[in-house]
Amino acid sequence: MVDATAGLPNDVAARTEPAQAASPRRAPTTLAADVARYAAFSEGRIFSSAQSPAWVEAWVANSGSDNAIVMVRDGEAELALPLEIMPLGPLKIARFMGGSHANGNLPPFSGATRIGRAAIAEAVRAARPDVDLVRLERLMDSLAGTANPLIHLASGESPNVSLAVDLAGGFEALLDRTSGKRKRKKHRSQTRKFEAVGSFRRIEASTPDEVDRLLGDFFVLKGRRFREFGLTDVFADEGVRRFFRKLFTDALGQTPRPFVLHALEVAGTLRAITGSSRSHDRLICEFGAIADDDLGHASPGEFLFFDNIQEACRDGYAIYDFSVGDEFYKRLWCNIEDRHFDVLLPVSAKGRMLAGALGAASRTKRAIKSNKVLWPLIKRLRRSRAAATTTADED
Repeated sequence: MVDATAGLPNDVAARTEPAQAASPRRAPTTLAADVARYAAFSEGRIFSSAQSPAWVEAWVANSGSDNAIVMVRDGEAELALPLEIMPLGPLKIARFMGGSHANGNLPPFSGATRIGRAAIAEAVRAARPDVDLVRLERLMDSLAGTANPLIHLASGESPNVSLAVDLAGGFEALLDRTSGKRKRKKHRSQTRKFEAVGSFRRIEASTPDEVDRLLGDFFVLKGRRFREFGLTDVFADEGVRRFFRKLFTDALGQTPRPFVLHALEVAGTLRAITGSSRSHDRLICEFGAIADDDLGHASPGEFLFFDNIQEACRDGYAIYDFSVGDEFYKRLWCNIEDRHFDVLLPVSAKGRMLAGALGAASRTKRAIKSNKVLWPLIKRLRRSRAAATTTADED
């Protein structure tokens, strides 16, 4: 799931600061050819959802960002990096396409399982001499038994833990391991509450109109929740919204669908929505939202996760991945803590100074989030400030 704290001043600055020098952008036709070559290179290889050809194509076509695909060769090894070039003050950083929406990252590669730092820096400088720093965040250490070729370059752990649940043995076995009696009882109780106000159903978006409806409601609900918690809405940008609409619409034509939307509808209203990706042996919840309305007390989000996880077991997935973020509702299911890693790779002298500053900021952030007293206090203060601001605006 998207890191809700990713609406950082850094991110905002990266999107709004004007470039200090002309960007050597690739022409649209040339970049389209690069995307096609990326798709061909990825075929038959292991990669995460956010480095899939579908993700890359949708991002390039809709984000409006300055994008580049960099091919890295290190001896017999080859690596494809789909990058978004962002200004940060007077400097430029290269990060995975999708920014904070890209989690659990592992780009496609061939040959040796370790790609050298010098080879990456040389390839980036050759493709984009204006870049000062390569910042690859939230790297998973392995996927489907394949090691990430970038992990040995890690500058440190990402600030946010990623939670997942082992689906070994199927759904009934999972319930037996995770307070199944209480979960079944609550699910039956929720069913009765939903039936009391009208019909209910779980939806899987199967047409473009359904994709538009589910995403439209999701953007509204998520934006409301971000404001409530005093966070930047990372889905507010119209380019990001177009990207997700294309990503989930294009997936409708594939079997199985690599990206899928689910929702719980009660009495004609969407009460909970999730967007997921299917990535090799795992089903990943990329994002979710719930309606804070008259049925909020019935926990529609928990109800939808119950059904989503049950379906993941039925479909034979080994892992249900809640992605980035440590939340109580995830802990009710999860028995796996995945630690992601960040790579800060300077490609200029200015980039080396920036890497030191960003590394220190990340370590501070990680220390705060792991503090069981300080982090809940900060969240409460941030929420109180957001509520006070909302009240002042209404007045």
